[in-house]
Amino acid sequence: MPNNLREQADKVIARCRYLAQFSEEPGQIKRTFLSPAMRDCMHAVQGWMDAAGMTVETDAAGNLRGRYAGTTSTCLMIGSHLDTVPNSGPFDGMLGVMLGLALVEALDGEQLPFSIELAGFSEEEGVRYHFPFIGSRALVGRLDPEFLTLKDDDGISLAAALTSFGLDPRKIPSCRVSGDVAGFLEFHIEQGLLLESEDLSLGVVQAIAGQNRAEIIFTGRASHAGTTPMRLRNDAVAGAAEWVCEVERLALGTPGLVATVGDLRTHPGAGNIVAGQLRASLDVRHADDAVRHRAVKTLLAKAEAIAGRRGLTVASTMLMDQPAVAMDPAMCTMASDAIRGLGMTPLSMVSGAGHDAMIMAERVPATMIFLRSPGGISHHPEESVRSQDVENALAAGLALLRHISKEQSIPHA
Repeated sequence: MPNNLREQADKVIARCRYLAQFSEEPGQIKRTFLSPAMRDCMHAVQGWMDAAGMTVETDAAGNLRGRYAGTTSTCLMIGSHLDTVPNSGPFDGMLGVMLGLALVEALDGEQLPFSIELAGFSEEEGVRYHFPFIGSRALVGRLDPEFLTLKDDDGISLAAALTSFGLDPRKIPSCRVSGDVAGFLEFHIEQGLLLESEDLSLGVVQAIAGQNRAEIIFTGRASHAGTTPMRLRNDAVAGAAEWVCEVERLALGTPGLVATVGDLRTHPGAGNIVAGQLRASLDVRHADDAVRHRAVKTLLAKAEAIAGRRGLTVASTMLMDQPAVAMDPAMCTMASDAIRGLGMTPLSMVSGAGHDAMIMAERVPATMIFLRSPGGISHHPEESVRSQDVENALAAGLALLRHISKEQSIPHA
């Protein structure tokens, strides 16, 4: 194992911060699918891949893919995404790609009994086309032709954007990973507080939580704020407020459940009018789909009951019902053992956020290693990582590669 892991960890962090300069907006990090900033970012990453001895290509979906050849065609894929949300931090996504690159560099030309493919996914966040995971969907054969008609806020279709970038959308089926890809590993910042609360460096993701998103509309009667007595009001805001408290109460009382009302919009939306309508978002997540579905059903029933008692009506629209995705048990065990072998305790975790790994898991055995997020800060300019945690992740990744080499195969359940 290399004895300069701290130096390599610092290089990983420096590279992530360097890539932050490639942005569509001055003064913030914003890099969306197929933007000029993405092209510049990919050019920089490709230069590092080339220097590490990788064969590099940009596939038809815009993914940057570098292959480090082993003595067999069997392949372990390592990757994460290169795009960002607006006003992002420098590590969400990029850290996973830079850690994979550092692992290849640490091999220093040594051939393993399997190849490594490093993927810098072109799109995960869903910012430009309001449709996430374009990059990884292409790798599992789920970027269907109808998605090419999607248009961004400027009216540019996905097909046109790919063509303008110099890509051929007709070749998207060729992006699909072959049967030689035997496993997928994604490093990622946790984006939460669990590792920090346990004073642990690394965690292994056992599952990615399922998710429901819905819009709930409470409708009452708009009236004058000064002349309508309290007892005669049909206040949509008051009804929604009672329901929001019920959302919080249910989530607090259900282990592992998170439920959020993050967007409230009133109509007419004036300070001197009792609101006649309120639109509320609902986001519910849990690792067990049955628990999640029960929670959603309960919350919709509570909305109906509150509305009925207050002289309101309520309507709901389900916008997303994403099932939970389990990571491969054998891959997770292998990652956990690699961390324990370094004298550290890995935290067994469920990810509340979606990741490319959950898409890749549809086709290949997958696992994720989370790194501690100081302060739980993510999708924010103050997002950071600790150098020691990056060093630990590199050490765990190298130990995992050595284990696979010794076993001569990538185990999976």
